[in-house]
Amino acid sequence: MRDSTQPTRERILQAAGKLFRRDGIRAISVDAIAEKAGITKRTLYYHFRSKDDLIAAHLQARDEPNLALFKRWFDEADGDIAAKVAGIFRNLAQSARDAKWRGCGFLRTSVELINLPGHPALIAARAHKKRVEDWLCTLFAEAGAGDEAMPLARRIMLLLDGSFAIVLLHRDPSYMETAADAAADTIRHGLTKSAASTSSDNPN
Repeated sequence: MRDSTQPTRERILQAAGKLFRRDGIRAISVDAIAEKAGITKRTLYYHFRSKDDLIAAHLQARDEPNLALFKRWFDEADGDIAAKVAGIFRNLAQSARDAKWRGCGFLRTSVELINLPGHPALIAARAHKKRVEDWLCTLFAEAGAGDEAMPLARRIMLLLDGSFAIVLLHRDPSYMETAADAAADTIRHGLTKSAASTSSDNPN
């Protein structure tokens, strides 16, 4: 049953999100989104100028919740920073065991829009991935990674998005668990390398 008290814009985004996650952005028409949201197409275009704007708004709406989920998984995990980041991967592996799991919506959208690099949805996707990377960089800097913080964050992003792709391809969440171990090893090596470099710079 539809919630008649839910703002129309939010109802449209919710309907679009369900359809985009299920079938992809290109396969879903504006008519289908309007029907699922229980509105007319004219009303949809009142809130969104085009389907492209709706796709971008859908990704923008997922930005903060996705990052907040990563942060919660990090906070809930036990152990050192390496174990806590690995906890994000392990939670993703658990999510991937759900038959309805469709991988990373930001990456799926980038594939569907590969020939449109300036598309507003790709701008939104890049902004989200950069926010995750910057958050990781901050964590590693606070852990004492120094100049290694950003390179380390980028390595973890490569493991994260690479595991999204390979798990979606093989439908085998154990790849995400392998990525968790690789992430932990990478972080510990990076922090050790940074500490050794600092010690050599300050022999006294």
